[in-house]
Amino acid sequence: MDLILWRHAEAKEGGDPAAATDPGLSKRGLQQARQTAEWLRLQRLPKVTVLSSPNKRAVQTAQTLSLPIQIRTQLGVDAGIADLLGAANWPDHSGAIILVSHQPALGRLAALLLAGAPADWTIKKAGVWWFSNRVRHDETQTVLRAVHNP
Repeated sequence: MDLILWRHAEAKEGGDPAAATDPGLSKRGLQQARQTAEWLRLQRLPKVTVLSSPNKRAVQTAQTLSLPIQIRTQLGVDAGIADLLGAANWPDHSGAIILVSHQPALGRLAALLLAGAPADWTIKKAGVWWFSNRVRHDETQTVLRAVHNP
């Protein structure tokens, strides 16, 4: 399984990012999202499923991939690690899952997957952290494949 954590791109100023008044992406944010989407397309991921927070800035980020998007309320700004892992069905899903969501949950999940314990790590806006899991010598391992920032 490939699990890609994608933080939404830069949002416009104003509004309440946690509420329905989420202003969406800024011009710079849209450019960031497009750059990251292009990088993701170049990776030729197998069987990609895109799951997004319902917040406008996350949905707009995900839309730059030009793939079908499934909106998941559990990926919203109040998400926790368990919400992200449950939505992704990590590590049992076959193919690639791209989670478009928010800090601090994305950073905490990255820390858990890489270091074995949640910590307040930061994923930059429009940045992705790409993880895979594999079994080697009867042991399940998590592999960090790439980190990409626009």
